[in-house]
Amino acid sequence: MRPIPVSFHIGPLVLHLYGLGLAITFFFAAWYLAHRLRSHGYSDSWVSSVAVWTIVSALVGARVVHVVANFSSQYAHHLAQIPQVWNGGLSSFGGLLFGVPTGFLLARRRAREVPGLVLADLVAPVLLAAWTVGRLLGPQLMYAGGGHPTKAWYGMYYAGEVGKRLPVPLFQSALTFAWLLVAWRVEAWSERRGGPRGVVIAAALTMWGTGRYIEEHFWLLRPGHAGDYATEYAGVGFAVIGALWLGFLLLRDRRDDEPEPAVVDAAGASLVTPDADGGTCDTALGGAGPTAPSAAGQTPGGVVTDPAGG
Repeated sequence: MRPIPVSFHIGPLVLHLYGLGLAITFFFAAWYLAHRLRSHGYSDSWVSSVAVWTIVSALVGARVVHVVANFSSQYAHHLAQIPQVWNGGLSSFGGLLFGVPTGFLLARRRAREVPGLVLADLVAPVLLAAWTVGRLLGPQLMYAGGGHPTKAWYGMYYAGEVGKRLPVPLFQSALTFAWLLVAWRVEAWSERRGGPRGVVIAAALTMWGTGRYIEEHFWLLRPGHAGDYATEYAGVGFAVIGALWLGFLLLRDRRDDEPEPAVVDAAGASLVTPDADGGTCDTALGGAGPTAPSAAGQTPGGVVTDPAGG
């Protein structure tokens, strides 16, 4: 079985499927974000301009972090390979580190009507969906895109690698799609309750970081490669930060839902009790009548009045 082609020619022009797949992924992400903004009642007029700068900064950051993390083992003696992005070598953490802050800051300037945590919750499923699509259209179609060697029936041949390899991009896509399904459920739960804001992005951060650790530790880790260990540790860091943030939000939301304690006197009797109309009766005044709202035909002091004016 021959490896998946990683490029094709149109006359003298060479098109790399890896780059084409990433371009499609970025377009999909911008479209999906615009769709989510409109469905939640916000304008999407700013998305296209912000997306351009976000994509540029994400690509630069992804390449810079990858080269720095793998410089001694891969690029120190092959400096000419540093700009060869078409052969792969983009750090997802570098893309997030540069791209997400850039996109978020620009969006806050051009879409001030969208609260920050609301925007973060809207973006979270977009990032997961883009990662799901991007694994299929990017690393799956790049040079040396496979994982560890395998003899399993589901192993695949990749250009630049000897023998069958674990189809890690397919595993990554399937795993992230599962995270996306969970994120959608969390979002639906949060919207039914009216909050808490930030819970979707916190859950997505926890799941994505966990997935990155699983992928790197079991399918991709190469002993002695500092960049692989850095990716593994970064995944753990993202998962821990997301879990702590998620726990804080859920705990605060639970406290907010707890009923206020009743006010009692020295003998233990309640001083404020609810009445039949949803108001409260101040038993310290002898339970004379409702304080708010007042019952029909009564004054706050409990004096009966004649509705006819008698």
